[in-house]
Amino acid sequence: MTDAVPDPTAPAAQVILPRVHDLGDGFQVRRALPSAMRRMVGPFVFFDQLGPVILGPGSGQDVRPHPHIGLSTLTWLFEGEIRHRDSAGHVETIRAGEVNWMTAGRGIVHSERTPPERRVTGGGLFGQQIWIALPRASEETDPGFTHHTADSLPRLDGDGATATIVAGEAFGLRSPVPTFSDLMFVDVVLADGARFHVPADHAERAAFVISGAVSIAGQTGTFEEMRLVVFAPGAEIVLEAHGPTRLTLIGGEPFPEKRHIYWNFVSSSKDRIEAAKADWRAGRFPGIAGETEFIPLPPDPPGVVWKD
Repeated sequence: MTDAVPDPTAPAAQVILPRVHDLGDGFQVRRALPSAMRRMVGPFVFFDQLGPVILGPGSGQDVRPHPHIGLSTLTWLFEGEIRHRDSAGHVETIRAGEVNWMTAGRGIVHSERTPPERRVTGGGLFGQQIWIALPRASEETDPGFTHHTADSLPRLDGDGATATIVAGEAFGLRSPVPTFSDLMFVDVVLADGARFHVPADHAERAAFVISGAVSIAGQTGTFEEMRLVVFAPGAEIVLEAHGPTRLTLIGGEPFPEKRHIYWNFVSSSKDRIEAAKADWRAGRFPGIAGETEFIPLPPDPPGVVWKD
């Protein structure tokens, strides 16, 4: 099967092939947003898929303490474990089917590491990490963190399809994750040949095909795995699975103001990002209990400061 050809008049208007970042030891991250083709889908400003990778005994993921402002992060795992620590005092281990939701607001520092007990045995790591930009009125909110178990997430089953509402609202069901804007983040598992209707409740929508492939009623061709398929606003979207398929649906309302991204900082104001850069250089962000390492602020690329 081959990818369907993007057509701005068709139900699927864009197809984004993620950039691959090799972090060593076979650990790859695929980044679908932001891209040269599209910066955001609704409030979703950053979309990474982690792995899949098998971490050998004695090895693990080690993301040293680093800061964020102006966003919420969503971590959703299919396999493995990650231990989160942050400067607001939260320590939580996320496992497959669970959700970590961290709101940076005016500023938070966190680390993400393989737990020591998991590091001894090794094992798989596979999941997604998403940044959701905050509305302008909430960009300087107090930092916070919530963890949600698999059994707390609403689920829809039927006709060869299972949909878990991870964050936001879809299909008349609402996740307990405390979002700041109108959005959906839905994990969908389809049996071969299953058809699935994507609601048009959100102005901007997209699907990231994790495994398998889908076609869309009214459009020729199929969309293969590791593609972000952006749907035309208001289009009727009916997906059909070609083989067992898993995908993530995202969507929401776009903000009236542009969002700027620099390293781990997101804001509607360039001046606010410059202030955050200065604060991190000067050590003015709060620390994490028990952590002494940190990721330095990267140097400004020559001639390029803003990813606009």
